[in-house]
Amino acid sequence: MNVERELDTSKFMSENLHILYLSLGSNLGDRHATMRSAISLIKDEVGTVDRESSPLETEPWGFESQNKFLNMCIRVLTMLSPEQVLDATQDIERRLGRTTKSVDGHYHDRPIDIDILLYDDLHVSTPQLTLPHPHMHERDFVMVPLREIYK
Repeated sequence: MNVERELDTSKFMSENLHILYLSLGSNLGDRHATMRSAISLIKDEVGTVDRESSPLETEPWGFESQNKFLNMCIRVLTMLSPEQVLDATQDIERRLGRTTKSVDGHYHDRPIDIDILLYDDLHVSTPQLTLPHPHMHERDFVMVPLREIYK
C-alpha cells in the first residue's frame, strides 16, 4: 500500500485536524470488550473515530502463545500532535491493564496494544516514535484491517 496515497485532507486541515491511523490488538481477557473500551477512550481523549475496520483474529506474531489476538485498525481525526497521541495511547494502554511494553523485539501477551501507524503524511524518527510505523508492512494483522479503512 502506498502510504502517500491521496486523501482528501483539505476539509480537515482547515480545522487543524490531522488524519491518524491506529492499530489495536488484544490477546488477554475479554478482547472484544477491551477493544471497545480502548476505542471509547480514544474518542474521549484523542479525537473523532470516523472509520473502524472489522476485527480480525490472528495468531501471535513474534512470540509463542496459546492466546490468539483480536486486531483492528481505526482512523481518527485529531488536533493532538504525534507526541501527544503517543502519550495518550500509552496512558490508555496502562489504564486498560498493560503493565509492560515490548522492547527490542521481545513480545508478550497483552490486554491491549495501540500502535500509531500513520499521521497525515508525516515522517518522524525519534527514540520514542517512528512514523510511518516501521514494521506495519511486515504484518498482515495490521495491513489487512488498514486496507479496509484506508480510503
